[in-house]
Amino acid sequence: MIIAIDGPAASGKGTLARRLAKHFQYAYLDTGSLYRGVALVLLNKGIDPHDMGAAAQASMHVDLSIVDDPALRSEGTGNAASIVAAMPIVRSNLLEFQRKFSISPPGGEQGAILDGRDIGTVVCPDAPIKLFVTASVEERAKRRFSEMKGRDETVIFEQILADVRARDERDTNRALAPLLPAEDAHLLDTTLLDIDAVFLRAVKIVEDTLLTD
Repeated sequence: MIIAIDGPAASGKGTLARRLAKHFQYAYLDTGSLYRGVALVLLNKGIDPHDMGAAAQASMHVDLSIVDDPALRSEGTGNAASIVAAMPIVRSNLLEFQRKFSISPPGGEQGAILDGRDIGTVVCPDAPIKLFVTASVEERAKRRFSEMKGRDETVIFEQILADVRARDERDTNRALAPLLPAEDAHLLDTTLLDIDAVFLRAVKIVEDTLLTD
């Protein structure tokens, strides 16, 4: 079983994916962390994330241990990740890793859940279950603002809103693997829903699919 979950920044797709993985005991991969990892390597070395050669090199040697670095979740890393994610060579280098994970989940798990921005359209187009999680840009900016405030970061809401809009623009208009829902994806708008309500809706979608297979 492969569950593909896509959606824009701060839509709640990561939280949903982790809860579903725990509930169904499936392996979980946050594919965005791979691109963030590449971006963070560049930032830590003082390299401009627009440097395609350096980004390509970094994407060939992604160390998953970097996912424990708090800097991976910073707004700066996220913005840089959006830049490197638009590079064909970076996407190509990371695509094989993601597909291997989905086909052969680690730990002998019976299924895999991957979340990102092109899982249902590019990485796992044949996944039997595809979810597209979204929310209004204002609501997503509020969530990101609260998250950063919770880490005692100095933030300005208007700047966060502008950053979210800019990331949406880059992600949806990039030439390669743009962010968009797969034709057969189930749409989940979380603007007015809490995570529990979204989780229950997603569980029903998965269980209904399992019953018909």
